[in-house]
Amino acid sequence: MNEVILATRIMKEHEVVKKCAEAKNTPLLLEFMESEAKRKLDELNRKVSNRRG
Repeated sequence: MNEVILATRIMKEHEVVKKCAEAKNTPLLLEFMESEAKRKLDELNRKVSNRRG
């Protein structure tokens, strides 16, 4: 069973393939997923900065 780490959760290979196919067919969805990932990364970076601060 193949598993892939994507963002913050482990997904099975068929789930990743499905998400990639959806994104390929719907560019707006891909843009949304990318902006959501960037937002989450920014939140994590802010939390780390606040701890160090």
